[in-house]
Amino acid sequence: MGGSQVNQALVRLYFEVRDGLRDPVAAWAKLTGNSELYRHARGGRRVPLDDGTAAELTAAAIVHTAAEHGPDRVAALSTSPLAGLVGGLGGAVLTEQPIAPEQVLGRGFRGPRAEDWARAPYVLLWGENNRTVRTPDTPWVIAGRYKGQKVVAIGPHPTRLSDETLVVRPGTDGALAMAMGHVLLKEFFLDRPAFAGHAMDRTDLPFLVRLRERGGAFVAGGLLGRASGRLSLYGAEAVEVLLPRFDDGPGVLRRGVPVAREGDELVTTVFDLLLAVYGVARGGLPGSWPGGYDDRREPYTPAWQEAQTGVAASRALKIARELGVTAEKTGGRCMIVPGWLETAHADTAYRAMLALLALTGCGDGWAQPGGGSAIPLVPYLCLHACGEDASDVGSLSWPHGEGLFERRTTRSVLLEAVRDGLPMAPAPRVLAVPRPIYPLPPQVELLIGPDDGCDLALPDVRLVADAVARLALDHQLDHRLDHRVEQPHAEPPPQEEDRMRLLVDHAWMHEYGEALPTYRPPGPGLPVKPTQLVRSIIP
Repeated sequence: MGGSQVNQALVRLYFEVRDGLRDPVAAWAKLTGNSELYRHARGGRRVPLDDGTAAELTAAAIVHTAAEHGPDRVAALSTSPLAGLVGGLGGAVLTEQPIAPEQVLGRGFRGPRAEDWARAPYVLLWGENNRTVRTPDTPWVIAGRYKGQKVVAIGPHPTRLSDETLVVRPGTDGALAMAMGHVLLKEFFLDRPAFAGHAMDRTDLPFLVRLRERGGAFVAGGLLGRASGRLSLYGAEAVEVLLPRFDDGPGVLRRGVPVAREGDELVTTVFDLLLAVYGVARGGLPGSWPGGYDDRREPYTPAWQEAQTGVAASRALKIARELGVTAEKTGGRCMIVPGWLETAHADTAYRAMLALLALTGCGDGWAQPGGGSAIPLVPYLCLHACGEDASDVGSLSWPHGEGLFERRTTRSVLLEAVRDGLPMAPAPRVLAVPRPIYPLPPQVELLIGPDDGCDLALPDVRLVADAVARLALDHQLDHRLDHRVEQPHAEPPPQEEDRMRLLVDHAWMHEYGEALPTYRPPGPGLPVKPTQLVRSIIP
């Protein structure tokens, strides 16, 4: 049997209490009940302990905490082997996955099945590849290679697990994604309607958007709530709209869209707005437009992105065309494997990447698990470990925002998001992590993980699960744990009517100028951007 490493002073004290009470759960309750004694018992060097005893100690802490303080006081990162057990108990499963897929692909998004990796003919490994490719699903990518799958790696460092690599400057991935979107809209929508049927049936592109007058032009408001029956209103009256631009400071783009009138409302479609955002020109529309793919002045052309990312315009154009052609021929079986992005505005970049899948009908191609009811890690730590801050959330608002975040801190916005339904759990007393995290909530009584700063190295998960079930039964607590020791939370099935969203219609997204895909260059950001907290998807 294997062994675990346990804090020497802590385990000695635990055994002293347990041997007197002959009850692991009661021993843990008494040990942690004396806060001063327990606090002094922690922090020593770790010593070996057999897995059976370590599993008992772990289970005692879990059962006591769940029964006495509530199961949501037991937490684990989703990548920890204990995450399934913790989730089955009703505990807090913490995720570092971005919320962007839910915003764009809808709450029904669950991620691809393992076999989908091998079936994908075209895969983009996008982000920090050292983190991306070392996943349990990597063998599926390798299996797909034998079937002719092409793998393109995009990130700051080359990788051997690819046919082709695009090396981008750190934090500029979103610029490349926007330029690829420009090509897809030009060649697969305007030049020929390769994805028009998909766009009408499975996206919000035909939906009508209100326009509000601002500064002698118009800005996008909220969705009207229904589709127009066609993707574009082109050929009708046209007006100039103001759109956000962040690559040249917090600026404004002035471009035209065709409009119609719905009663007193002036409206356009999401598709028409999207063409304006990406700078895909059509004759007769007002505003400033790129002159072609080689225009470096206007975002978001292939030549413009070259100055941002360092990727040659010709290569950006080639990859975009390959993605579009392959998606068209295979019915949307291309895939993006997201990795870590080196920018405070990673959420914005992820949405630009996701837009490529939404445009090409590859809605199942975002290769990460769906978030479900998981708790986002960074907001969780900010709420329970960071205390008050002096950050200015309003500093990232675009020039035509409504001032929603004026004189607001990240913590105040986070608390508002929780009140509005952002999944959150109270501060943990038992926390399992697969790697060190910082800062730690101060109320943690048992930190389980591989680092020497942890109280206990993770024992065999099966032994822990057996010990939890036995101790819960011994204490007649199984009914309080809802008989879910080994069963994860059930997730609702995906809804067929859940469309992919190119416009994330939420006041906070409009305030930051990020309701539609855009690019924010690397630079100062916030620990918790309000746009990272938007879970509401328009029905």
